[in-house]
Amino acid sequence: MTLTEGRRVTLAKDLRLTGHVTRADGAQQDADSAAGFLALGAGMTGTVEQVSEHQRVKSHEVREYERLTSLFDAFGHQMPPGSRKQLEEQIASLEPAWNAYREASHRVTVRVRLDNGFVLDEAPGDAFTIL
Repeated sequence: MTLTEGRRVTLAKDLRLTGHVTRADGAQQDADSAAGFLALGAGMTGTVEQVSEHQRVKSHEVREYERLTSLFDAFGHQMPPGSRKQLEEQIASLEPAWNAYREASHRVTVRVRLDNGFVLDEAPGDAFTIL
């Protein structure tokens, strides 16, 4: 099952949160000051408030691979042998970037209000399991 708004979830693994604290009154904080960290143990339960799916970003190499393979599929059979070979070599040089793009997982983040009152925003979706 996928995570949806209103769904009850449990934290599947321990999380350690680090970073800076922003005061509610908006007062300036020293940019180098750290707030410390907060550890949340697996098993904490809460409710999903928001689910965000992030699209994979296509690099220049990925867009170029798509363009060249489309060109090859449409006109490769009509090309002179030298041009066709050059196009095949260009496509082959871009295949590692294309394969990495295809293998990259779809990123899902969630906003979860835990039962203890904490709110985790932009938490990785795979950190939670559905109750």
